[in-house]
Amino acid sequence: MEVHADVDGSGVPLAVLLKRELCNQKVERPDILFGEARKSKKGEDFALLMANCHRSTGEGGSSGSGGGSGVDNAGDDDTISVFAIFDGHNGSAAAIYTRENLINNVLAAIPPNLTNEEWTAALPRALVAGFVKTDKDFQAKAARSGTTVTFVIIDGWVVTVASVGDSRCILESAEGTVYFLSADHRLDANEEEVERVTASGGEVGRINIAGGAGIGPLRCWPGGLCLSRSIGDIDVGEFIVPVPHVKQVKLSNAGGRLVIASDGVWDALRFQEALNYTRGLPAEAAANRIVKEAVTSKGLRDDTTCIVVDILPPEKLSPPLKRPGKGGIKALFRRRPSDEMTEDQMDRGCLEPDVVEEIYEEGSAMLARRLNINYPAGNMFKLHDCAVCQLEMKPGEGISVHGNMPKHSRVDPWGGPFLCSSCQLKKEAMEGKLHSGDS
Repeated sequence: MEVHADVDGSGVPLAVLLKRELCNQKVERPDILFGEARKSKKGEDFALLMANCHRSTGEGGSSGSGGGSGVDNAGDDDTISVFAIFDGHNGSAAAIYTRENLINNVLAAIPPNLTNEEWTAALPRALVAGFVKTDKDFQAKAARSGTTVTFVIIDGWVVTVASVGDSRCILESAEGTVYFLSADHRLDANEEEVERVTASGGEVGRINIAGGAGIGPLRCWPGGLCLSRSIGDIDVGEFIVPVPHVKQVKLSNAGGRLVIASDGVWDALRFQEALNYTRGLPAEAAANRIVKEAVTSKGLRDDTTCIVVDILPPEKLSPPLKRPGKGGIKALFRRRPSDEMTEDQMDRGCLEPDVVEEIYEEGSAMLARRLNINYPAGNMFKLHDCAVCQLEMKPGEGISVHGNMPKHSRVDPWGGPFLCSSCQLKKEAMEGKLHSGDS
């Protein structure tokens, strides 16, 4: 069964990428080297380091929240590597809760007994479900704090990043090109998010002192949060949503380097500047150098955390050398159109990729769009389980995510995915329907 993870047809079919790997005898999984460093100002930054995490829930491998480094070969096909930064605000409760629960919520949303190909295709929807469930469960505790999340899952040569907030993840390929794998959800940086927040009932503006011109960054009111997406923040409003931007890419077998960092780093250093500081350094030393340079540049104004992950061919235990200035920063990925391949190459999937290839990308905040996956990928999920919390429901109990679609829509409002009543209320609140009284 060939599964296409990109519903609009613009990405590279996942089956083709995996067939290329087999055809070129790239069956070995990469070595994962990693290091973390931080300087604490408020004590609200937390990290997750799991070099070997089993795909089923409750079977984590090595993990930690403090500084450190590691090297592991992800040789077991049943394991993945997970790295994440949680940058809390208004307290640390949301960051701690998300660090402890998000990975299990994501893995629980993936159906059992899938092939590797199907598992990778199911991951983007599971990430959305896991983020929303974590937010919903934390808000039930009525704790008034929030957190950004940049969540990275490495499965062989495939890297999937889900993000809310302004912590960022960048990839430098072995060829020296830099790619953005996360989104910036600061209101100042995202006009579409400003429009979404205001349409959902929020107010966006700068701090106004004594009737003068607004000062500082754009903020969402009530609450004054500078972000449009986070986990937690019950006191700000449901229009600050936990639905993550998700990007999934496949590296060539030359590998690459990931830099995952909180805004304490990116407010002080440009992306290329941060990478230049790490030239020739192993992962742990690179993370320490980035944090040191960020604090030297701007002072310790905020918690400053960085994780560096090297994805390398087996037994190549040092970062690849790159020529200074080679490549450049790419906001979009180069794609290899199918019309550049012969029919024989397409059938065999044997064309060797020479650049990072995009499998999937979606950033919509609308659950109906994010949970609806076209056949055959969508057919992997249980039809009558809640698509967010995985509650098992009887036929007819669930509420279609498309139930409020206009009648002229092409989507069948009686078809799945389905939500339980509690998750349906969460969906309506995020879309501003409870605020407007239109439920």
